Amino acid sequence: MSTENEGTPDPAEQAAPSAPPTPPAPPKEAPQPAPAPQQAAAPEPQPATRADEPTAVQPPVPAAAPAPTPAPEPVTAPTAAPAGGWPPPPPAVPAWGAPHPPAPEAPRRRTGGLVAAVLVASLVAGGIGGGIGYWAAERGDNGFSSTTVSSGQAPASFKRDPGTVAAVAAKALPSVVTIQAKSGAQEGEGGTGTGFVYDQEGHIVTNNHVVASAADGGTLSVTFSDGKTYDAEVVGRAEGYDVAVLKLKDAPKGLTPLPLGDSDKVAVGDSTIAIGAPFGLSNTVTTGIVSAKNRPVASGDGSGGSNSYMSALQTDASINPGNSGGPLLDASGAVIGINSAIQSTSGGFGQSQAGSIGLGFAIPVNQAKNVAQQLIRTGKPVYPVIGATVNMNEKGEGATIASQGSGGTASVTPDGPAAKAGLKAGDVITGFGDHPIDSGPTLISEIWTHKPGDSVKITYERDGKTATATVVLGERTGDS
Repeated sequence: MSTENEGTPDPAEQAAPSAPPTPPAPPKEAPQPAPAPQQAAAPEPQPATRADEPTAVQPPVPAAAPAPTPAPEPVTAPTAAPAGGWPPPPPAVPAWGAPHPPAPEAPRRRTGGLVAAVLVASLVAGGIGGGIGYWAAERGDNGFSSTTVSSGQAPASFKRDPGTVAAVAAKALPSVVTIQAKSGAQEGEGGTGTGFVYDQEGHIVTNNHVVASAADGGTLSVTFSDGKTYDAEVVGRAEGYDVAVLKLKDAPKGLTPLPLGDSDKVAVGDSTIAIGAPFGLSNTVTTGIVSAKNRPVASGDGSGGSNSYMSALQTDASINPGNSGGPLLDASGAVIGINSAIQSTSGGFGQSQAGSIGLGFAIPVNQAKNVAQQLIRTGKPVYPVIGATVNMNEKGEGATIASQGSGGTASVTPDGPAAKAGLKAGDVITGFGDHPIDSGPTLISEIWTHKPGDSVKITYERDGKTATATVVLGERTGDS
């Protein structure tokens, strides 16, 4: 719908038809200021000027035929109508256009203003804001080409402050790698995982289950974020911890290790950033928080091997298959954990389950650091032990020392740490250090956060009575 006939009538529209093309009559033009209170001042001289031009050559003729317009009318009556050859009187409402070309100019300017006003209203109603609406209204006379506002200074002046996700990711990505593992079998089984630069010598830390398929006769390749790929070999693996260390065969100079944080000082609610290759999508960054600490997790890779145990950091940062072995960073960019397992909707924990549901688990970096150093030194893992076999199936009442060990051996190793602390078969361990114990896997997860030789207070129940003892942890070398 046209906007020219909407709203209050424009005073200029009343002035335009009041001046038909007549001979100049200066004495009769004088009364025209009478309707001035209702008309705009600017358009009034324009019709008079234009009327003089086409009638200047006509001689004045005494008034005869047309009757004067009644005085109450707000329009100027024709005076001294020509006789003889003068054409018949003009129609009551003269045609717009040729006789008065200036008259349409004012409505066009107001129409542009009205359209601008409508545009401004729609912008404000849409939530864009008064600033853009004002910008559009100010340029209404020149037409509308765009209502987009751009900041020409942004690309040159915008900086990402340290601590932002973008800044942390930009600094960490060059030190995170995607690992391709292929087994030595004829089918070429393997998978994709993640790792990160541990030192300048070319050591890469990752999960054991990422490289297990290639550990015996397979091949490993490591690709950096810049696309450069290097061959790698396994230095050592710790199946129980689910930690492995690789080394680049031809390590480039200038490697930048990721800084290691302190997982013991992490607090629930701290920000987390996970970097990995979920489903093969390298250099993927996700964010979340530390959802919980000391979460006991027993996970397996689905290959029939032994489970790994961890007192894990739980995070809601999106972790999927392919993120395994990648770093879990804090807000400063320091590694606080190694992403290792997720909870699936089908129940149970695993390293190769379906997509993330916001329950991811990472090996605390303090534990992973100790394991990595041991693997680099000797190539074999060392586990702290209490020298007792506990029931791994019961849950909720603590960790019960079994009646006998594997193969019919004694459940409490003679002269072992538990025996020296006075523990016996049937005792139920309910506390290890400051952490409550509700099952065998939970106990193992807590034991493995310590080192051989550490002294730890144990709370246990025997015959319905609670007692405490101090155990000095022993050690076991290798995964056998």
